[in-house]
Amino acid sequence: MHLNRRLFLGSAAAATASLSAPMLWGQTKPRVVVIGGGAGGATVARYLAKDSQGALDVTLIEPNTTYTTCFFSNLYLGGFRTFESLQHGYTKLGAEGITVVHDMAAGVDRAAKTVTLAGGQVLPYDRLVLSPGIDFKDDSVPGWSLDVAEIMPHAYKAGPQTQLLRAQIEAMPQGGTFCMVAPPNPFRCPPGPYERVSMVAHVLKERNPTAKILVLDPKDKYSKQALFEEGWGKHYSGMVEWVGPDMGGNAVEVRPDSMEVLIDGEAEKVDVCNVIPGQVAGKIAALAGVTDDSGWAPVDPASMVSRADPAVWVLGDASAQGDMPKSGFSANSQAKVAAMAIRGELTGSKVFPAKYSNTCWSLIATDDGVKVGASYEPTPEKIASVESFISATGEDAALRKATYEESLGWYAGITADIFG
Repeated sequence: MHLNRRLFLGSAAAATASLSAPMLWGQTKPRVVVIGGGAGGATVARYLAKDSQGALDVTLIEPNTTYTTCFFSNLYLGGFRTFESLQHGYTKLGAEGITVVHDMAAGVDRAAKTVTLAGGQVLPYDRLVLSPGIDFKDDSVPGWSLDVAEIMPHAYKAGPQTQLLRAQIEAMPQGGTFCMVAPPNPFRCPPGPYERVSMVAHVLKERNPTAKILVLDPKDKYSKQALFEEGWGKHYSGMVEWVGPDMGGNAVEVRPDSMEVLIDGEAEKVDVCNVIPGQVAGKIAALAGVTDDSGWAPVDPASMVSRADPAVWVLGDASAQGDMPKSGFSANSQAKVAAMAIRGELTGSKVFPAKYSNTCWSLIATDDGVKVGASYEPTPEKIASVESFISATGEDAALRKATYEESLGWYAGITADIFG
């Protein structure tokens, strides 16, 4: 499958072009409140406003005035993107009829159908969409919490943490050690930690070629493993050491004060420690009471509506939906299904059967890109993968270069689709 910006936007337009004209629901516009202005939230707000042609009152709640994409942030670490190129504003969404409120959602009263903001404002809704992304488990890595994230950054919510990690990498002493504590399943962007290892290796090879990278992983396998291992051997021979659970990768403790990592009780001194902790749905999902014991929010695979409340939808990383990875592409795809379902309920427009898709690209070295992806359909139990693909090991350089260039087209297309 080859995807570029024109095809991405074209397919998005085709998915909505055949939707029927909206029908007003009484004399007052139905109100949809969306919490979270990332790939899921901004997309659903935009498609609700655009396709309802003014029939819906859409409010988007997002504390930040500028959104920094987590996808492609590894390329900033590797020197392939500027930080500014990852940032997107909400001005165009406002111009498309969406009320954008820059505040934090502090609570949800599902009985009263209201959202309370940190600033004290109370917003009523007829339908609520939660797309809050991830939060971190405090007890996931002994010794680590958000209180020490300025010493041992997670850099897994793009922004100042990403800039901090890059500064630490650039300041490493010659021959020093970069350590990554990889997260347990499930987590945002399954290939993300390993693309990050590749990008860090790329920088160190140029600036600090005797440095080492230590990857401590509680999982016995990971996304695109054969492709990453091949690439590390080809481009960064001897630089990357991956430690799985059989060698202590699942028994890690950190000591930020002394910059030590304990691996199965044995102390290792490191110079940079990137701790990517275990993850759960963004806090507001739990406050709204739509998460289960797993920490994620179960949804109906056919529409992304919450299993706990027919007036609440949950999108993207926060949802427990089945086979789709937690990625920006997935959130964007799920948002379009949700927008169609919500609009159908509130305006009477036609609702078509749900279809989902995802592709995750990873850059290993200059012009050496790989990808994995699938198409999905809902079953009664989950969103299920029905067809998948993955780059092969041993591909020639021209194909890898084309795969990387494809990812650049996708980024331009999806960010335009999300933010206008």
